[in-house]
Amino acid sequence: MSEIRIMDLFDLNETIGAELFEGLTYPWEALPKIGDFIRKLGATLSEEYEKVGEDVWIARSATVFPSAYIHGPAIIGKNAEVRHCAFIRGNAVVGEGAVVGNSTELKNVVLFNKVQVPHYNYVGDSILGYRAHMGAGSITSNVKSDKLLVKVHTPEGDIETGIKKFGAMIGDLVEVGCGSILNPGSVIGRESNIYPLSSVRGVVPAHSIYKKQGEIAQKV
Repeated sequence: MSEIRIMDLFDLNETIGAELFEGLTYPWEALPKIGDFIRKLGATLSEEYEKVGEDVWIARSATVFPSAYIHGPAIIGKNAEVRHCAFIRGNAVVGEGAVVGNSTELKNVVLFNKVQVPHYNYVGDSILGYRAHMGAGSITSNVKSDKLLVKVHTPEGDIETGIKKFGAMIGDLVEVGCGSILNPGSVIGRESNIYPLSSVRGVVPAHSIYKKQGEIAQKV
């Protein structure tokens, strides 16, 4: 089905949260499970992590700026960087070496290792694969304007998710251009590029370049 399964999008060796996806087919199936998973995993973490407040675990090698706010449950991975005025609202796994930038807001997310959301991003109810990067001001829109349950629009037909809040599933090594909006239920295949100022809806195939709605080119 359009290469939108977990195994198609993500290298599970590149996240501390690999067990979250066990037994699942599509990555959005993990969204309702993130909070409980963090609490369970956090209790097993080694002394390389420090528990700070309620259900917040931060790797001792991570850098968290004093003005950042982190609400649990959350795990901040080794060598991650959480910059000035970042707002982590809970249910967040921030991978090793990831960057959560100035005024970026996270909520109910998994960021795989080396993900960068470095400048004024909103990432909600979403999963970002290894080394995915969101350009300045790009966001995931996670609730439809009509407040109905989100569907994933694929070339083979719509998939009912049963979820009201669902931002984007962003595969490994994806580049999202500055100022882009990923509409509810967007799925971006591995190693694809999204042009700046795009409004993305539905599935973008792996190894492709999204120029605008209806114009997607395969990488050579």
